[in-house]
Amino acid sequence: MDNSKPELRWGVAQRLEFIEFRLFWEGHVNRSDLMGQFGLSVNQASADLNRYMDLAPDNMVYDKSARTYVRGPDYAAQFLKPDASRYLAQLRSLADGLMDSDDAWIAERPAYDAAPTPARDMNPVTLRSVVGAIRRSETIEVKYQSLSRPEPSWRWIAPHAIGFDGFRWHTRAFCKTDEAFKDFFLSRILQTRGVEASGTTDAADADWQEHVTLEIAPHPELSENQKKVIALDYGMRDGRAKIKVRRALLYYALKRLGLDTDPGARKPQDQQIILLTPHTELNRAETGV
Repeated sequence: MDNSKPELRWGVAQRLEFIEFRLFWEGHVNRSDLMGQFGLSVNQASADLNRYMDLAPDNMVYDKSARTYVRGPDYAAQFLKPDASRYLAQLRSLADGLMDSDDAWIAERPAYDAAPTPARDMNPVTLRSVVGAIRRSETIEVKYQSLSRPEPSWRWIAPHAIGFDGFRWHTRAFCKTDEAFKDFFLSRILQTRGVEASGTTDAADADWQEHVTLEIAPHPELSENQKKVIALDYGMRDGRAKIKVRRALLYYALKRLGLDTDPGARKPQDQQIILLTPHTELNRAETGV
């Protein structure tokens, strides 16, 4: 991407990014794409395409037979860095119904499906209350169903952050009952009521502030070719990859990576990676209640 390009108004810059997105991922773009996405007139859409050609003349050419602009052979991104993760995230949001097709930049969606994740029954009013308490540095009283107790109970918590373990959302909070920072799963907060000012800040949550670096490598019992594939899967360099994680999220990270059990308990092809970080450095923080 060329940082020497002139500064553009936000709306214009967004439309040029859209043109570039469609050229990179779809291979073509035309006036109707811009008109449909941004509600433009024919003249404005034409002006945007001409502006793009002036700024990036090698990136697209007009195909008279197809009546559309197609990606040029010397295409090089100028306004939007191609990002596979963002493309796949948009695809997943569309498939999961989290994004309306009118808001997406993907025109021709490939067939897609994913392993199902159980829907979490989360009350939006509860989430609003927790987020509000975080913003205003408040302590909030919640009725919480802990698995360590047979019945739900009321307790005061001082939330300071929202966390995600890959499947469930929780709030990181100081529990006045247990006098400790813990994770409270939002789906287990059955009710909220009173609030009051809180003197507790995230600075006091040592496990939230501290980061741990996990170093992983391919399972040593895999073949050399299999190790190379695993190294590509995890973006390893020289057969190693480092993953930085908050100590408060360490338990969840190890579980998602399949590193929370003895690697010898599974076949190398199933385990795939091992943890090189000494376990003495991984004293796990307390997990959700």
